[in-house]
Amino acid sequence: MSISGYTTIRRYTPEKSTLGKLFARDSIVRRMDWLLLFAALLLCAIGTLLVYSATRNRTSLTHGDQYYFLLRHVMNAGIGAALGIGAVVIGHRRMRDVVPFYYALAILGILAVLSPLGSTVNGAHSWIVIGGGFSLQPSEFVKVAIILGMAVVLSARVDAGDREHPDHRTVLQALGLAALPIAIIMMMPDLGSVMVLGAIILGVLLASGASNRWVFGLIASGIVGALLVWQLGILDKYQIDRFAAFANPALDPSGVGYNTSQARIAIGSGGLLGKGLFHGSQTTGQFVPEQQTDFVFSVAGEELGFVGAAFIILLIGVILWRGCAIARGATDLYGTIVAAGIVAWFAFQAFENIGMTLGIMPVAGIPLPFVSYGGSSMFANCVAIGLLQSVKMQRPMSA
Repeated sequence: MSISGYTTIRRYTPEKSTLGKLFARDSIVRRMDWLLLFAALLLCAIGTLLVYSATRNRTSLTHGDQYYFLLRHVMNAGIGAALGIGAVVIGHRRMRDVVPFYYALAILGILAVLSPLGSTVNGAHSWIVIGGGFSLQPSEFVKVAIILGMAVVLSARVDAGDREHPDHRTVLQALGLAALPIAIIMMMPDLGSVMVLGAIILGVLLASGASNRWVFGLIASGIVGALLVWQLGILDKYQIDRFAAFANPALDPSGVGYNTSQARIAIGSGGLLGKGLFHGSQTTGQFVPEQQTDFVFSVAGEELGFVGAAFIILLIGVILWRGCAIARGATDLYGTIVAAGIVAWFAFQAFENIGMTLGIMPVAGIPLPFVSYGGSSMFANCVAIGLLQSVKMQRPMSA
C-alpha cells in the first residue's frame, strides 16, 4: 500500500491457536493452582473407593444394589465439580455483588430445617429430605455464606483505602452477621456445624487484621457459651452422651461409645499397609456404623493401613498449604479473608473428623472433606476450592 510515495508493508502476525491461548501467560490454565486441584481430585477418588467399600455389603442401606452409594457419590462429585467451575468463572470478586442474596438464601435454608420440611437423620434434625434417596443439609452452605459475608464487611473500608485494619464497629457488624445463622443452627441443634463455624470465624478475624482483643474475646465467649449450653440443657441427650463417652472412653463401649471403639479397632487392625481394599474385616462385617460418612477414615485405616491413612492426611495438608499460600498472595484483603476462612474450615473439619475416629476428639457428626459420602458437603467443598482458585487467578503471575 502506497501513501505519499512511500510503501508500507503490513506485518503478518498469526493468531494464536486455541491451545496457545490456553497456555498463554495470562490464561486460566497457567494461573490455576494445579497442586490444589489435584489434591482435591485425588481425595475425591480415594473417597469414592472407600465409600464403595463401606457400603457394598450393607443391603439394608443399599436396597440390594451394591452400587447405590457409589453412583450417588460420583454424581455428587460431578455436580460439585460443576459448582466449583461456576465459582471460578464467576470469580470471588463478582460474587461480592450477590453475597447479600446468597446469605439470605442460606438463612432461609436453615430456617426451612426448623419447619415441617426438616427431617432428623442419625439424631440430628438438620436435613431436608428431597426424595429418591437425596437430602440437603443447608448448614453446609452457611459456611460459604459466613466466609463471603464477613469478608465483604471486614474488607470494604480497608480495600477502599480508608483504613489499614477493620475498626471495632466493623468487626462487631461482621460478628453479628455470623451470629444469626449460628443461633438458628443451635436451635436444631447441630453442634458439629457450630464448631466448624466457630473455627471459620476465628480464622476470618485473624486474617482480617482485627485487634487481638477480638480474637481472645471470641475464644473466651466460645468457652462461656459452651458452658451455658451445657448448663441450660440445650443439647440433646445423645450429644451429651457423646461428650461423656469422649471424657471416659470406657463409660459405655457397647452403647454410646460403640462407634469410636469399633473405629479404633478397625484402624488398629490395619497395621502399616492395611488389609487391602475391600478386604477389611471390620468394614466388611459392618461393625462400624456410619462408615461411609462420619467414620470413613476408619475404612482407610483398616484397608489402606497407616500408609494410606497418612497419604489422605498429606493430601489434606497440601490443600491447606496451597490455601495459605493463596491467602498470603491475594491482592486485596477480601481475597485474603476468603482464602483464610476456607483454610480454617477445612483444617478444623478434617482435624475433628479424624480426631473423633481416633478417639481424641468428641463425636460431632462432621464429614471428612472430599472423602465422606454426602452431597451437601461435597457441593460446599467444591465451591470452596473454586473460590480459592479464583483468588489465586486474580493475583499477578509473579506472586
